[in-house]
Amino acid sequence: MGSAVFRWASSVSIGLSYLNSTINTPLHLDSIELPPTLTDLDLTVNRLSELDSRIAHLSMLKKLSLRQTLIEDSAVEPLSRWDALSDLEELILRDNKLAEVPDISIFSRLLVFDVSFNEITSLEGLSKASSTLKELYVSKNEVNKIMEIEHLHDLQILELGSNRLWVMVNMESLTKLEELWLGRNRIKVVNLCGLRCIKKISLQSNQLTSMKGFEDCVALEELYLSHNGISKMEGLSALVNLRVLDVSNNKLTSVDDIQSLTKLEDLWLNDNQIEILEAITEAVEGSKANSFPGFSM
Repeated sequence: MGSAVFRWASSVSIGLSYLNSTINTPLHLDSIELPPTLTDLDLTVNRLSELDSRIAHLSMLKKLSLRQTLIEDSAVEPLSRWDALSDLEELILRDNKLAEVPDISIFSRLLVFDVSFNEITSLEGLSKASSTLKELYVSKNEVNKIMEIEHLHDLQILELGSNRLWVMVNMESLTKLEELWLGRNRIKVVNLCGLRCIKKISLQSNQLTSMKGFEDCVALEELYLSHNGISKMEGLSALVNLRVLDVSNNKLTSVDDIQSLTKLEDLWLNDNQIEILEAITEAVEGSKANSFPGFSM
């Protein structure tokens, strides 16, 4: 039976598998039937002071989105007791008023967990998250330390941008990590903890002064380092799979160590202190780099 999308309804068909109530005015869930066949419930932008207790009985639910609902910790707390939701695969709590990571221990098959744009100050509580987790989003919070994620061996995407992180730690066991987003923090030194499978790294708008630390990331395809204090390009020769390199808005005076990057397609160098255009041309000879914002080639 096909799924349907509802934005407002007084009742829904018993075969409904997807309910989207994304609207501009508050939704009174008691006016809507929540059939047991629901697999995807999206309550984005609804103003919720508490969760409808009927959600606790949706045993077929795979995705629950409570984005921009202004819910607080007390409203989310019942989720930890709703055992019927144990097969949930995606839980979206983005853009709310959460001050701490909620207890998600009952979700034994969780794949995606998003608590970005909240008021969370610590990752404490993530130790209870299922080791099945593949994507974790905690951007735009107040987190100051990477912790309690060591057991997430299947994690592929980790988003911790726009927090208060000073150091890169406790990631040694994330051997399947492919994307690491740490932009807009206070990190001074790169420490990728020996990870080799990463394909995308963002450390934009931090306090880096050196490019050292990426040498072992041989699978790296995209590297974003703009808006730092880097004065020298180095440690890049081993990154033979690199396609995108953004070192704009730094303190570079020359282009170095990229001659072996034959797969390089996009190189961003704008807003540095590089004066000799010929030096850039010579440095990228042999690569496929074609993007030079601020320069005409």
